[in-house]
Amino acid sequence: MIDHRIRVHPSAAPLPREEQLAWRLAAVATATPAAPELDPDAAAMAVNRVVDNTAVAVASLARRPVAVARSQALPHHARPGASVLGAPAGARVSPEWAAWANGTAVRELDFHDTFLAADYSHPGDNIPPLLAVAQHTGRSGADLLRGVIAAYEVHVALVKGVCLHEHRVDHVAHLGAAAVCGLGAMLRLPTETVYQAVQQAVHTTTATRQSRKGEISSWKAFAPAFAGKAAVEAVDRAMRGEGSPSPVYEGEDGFLAWMLGGPDAEYTVALPEPGEALRGILETYTKEHSAEYQAQAVIDLARRLGPRIGPPERVERIVLHTSHHTHRVIGSGSGDPQKYDPGAARETLDHSVPYIFAVALEDGAWHHERSYAPERARRPETVALWRRISTVEDPEWTRRYHDPDPGRRAFGGRAVVTLTDGTVVEDELAVADAHPAGARPFGRADYAAKFRTLAEGRVGPKDQDRFLETAGRLAELDAAGLDGLFPAVDTAALAAYDAGLPKGLF
Repeated sequence: MIDHRIRVHPSAAPLPREEQLAWRLAAVATATPAAPELDPDAAAMAVNRVVDNTAVAVASLARRPVAVARSQALPHHARPGASVLGAPAGARVSPEWAAWANGTAVRELDFHDTFLAADYSHPGDNIPPLLAVAQHTGRSGADLLRGVIAAYEVHVALVKGVCLHEHRVDHVAHLGAAAVCGLGAMLRLPTETVYQAVQQAVHTTTATRQSRKGEISSWKAFAPAFAGKAAVEAVDRAMRGEGSPSPVYEGEDGFLAWMLGGPDAEYTVALPEPGEALRGILETYTKEHSAEYQAQAVIDLARRLGPRIGPPERVERIVLHTSHHTHRVIGSGSGDPQKYDPGAARETLDHSVPYIFAVALEDGAWHHERSYAPERARRPETVALWRRISTVEDPEWTRRYHDPDPGRRAFGGRAVVTLTDGTVVEDELAVADAHPAGARPFGRADYAAKFRTLAEGRVGPKDQDRFLETAGRLAELDAAGLDGLFPAVDTAALAAYDAGLPKGLF
């Protein structure tokens, strides 16, 4: 890897474009090798993430934000166009609108892959815009695979090197740049074109983190879909010869100077050397449970602690010692009263580790729908336990969260449970069971099982088999074969649901 140091440059001392971060990201994308030369482990993981995305998207099709995004996309007919999951067979829409609808479906349940380092990310959010453009432009599965690997590589590099959260900038700013790079690799665009599109995407997808603070709304699901849609549009403009705000990262009125650390700040982004294998995707991990990633290990820890604690009414208090990020973002250190509000929306509850720990402890399990049901959140004994749970930052857990070695990095914590009789029960878990370093790392069979569980009642058994077989042959698919990545669902029931939505402009 090559460490690239980036800082603000005044307009009076212009930075050559070949030394700008946007150009270097674009260069990584355009140098991505063809599918046969991709790292085989990385390519296999990309197939897993296509399966994972489809699993969580299918499970979310009857949820209101997803239905809204779908209803917004369907009027935008296009040929060749791209498919919308849950739409009638044969319906094709403009690729940016397919990216919007499918991206919202993928993100809605907060149940797909994650990468945590200096910042947060869900790199699987790159796949919907890539798949949409691949369909529209007649690309093959091998082309799509190339784009996915490039997008993950860029996304992981940015998340490692540039912290957005510290400055309350939402993490989709990195997603926009990564999706553009994936599109550039897939379409084999010139570096100049990708460079211009990266800058447009960063400029248009930078937003504050209020979308994940306080009363978290459905925009949390729409935000990455918006970034994917913006990435498609940025590539389209750049292919037509349009330029962009340059240098978007290093300019004196640019991203670093005014959105991040200021004119004196410096960041280091490590990117692969020419010819180096792109393996960034292998540092990412998916979720076994539908909740914020920092809560994955907490759910597993609560399930393990349950038998040792006994009836939850014996609990006097629980203190979870954890990292700065977990404490401040989804813990009591956030200062959000909504983290303890039984009337809060699902989007807030899945970002409340006290709620998640309470329910997982009581139920000994976690379910993507039942665990968030309003009647579940309002159960009096749950509310009482929930309000006896707090978090504190432990410097050692913060250090482990940022450990540069993926094998030592930790996203869990230590639970100290004080019972009403004075007994103290303690246990800790560094990573979730499904994490690559966990007790039961997810493999292809686990991704397939997750798909089958979430597709039950929505996709028939034969269509489930057909989808998994097609996804497994991703590198061999021709352009028509990409249609098989959209399993058949009961669209009549979804259409009836969509018909009851309030009408918008389209």
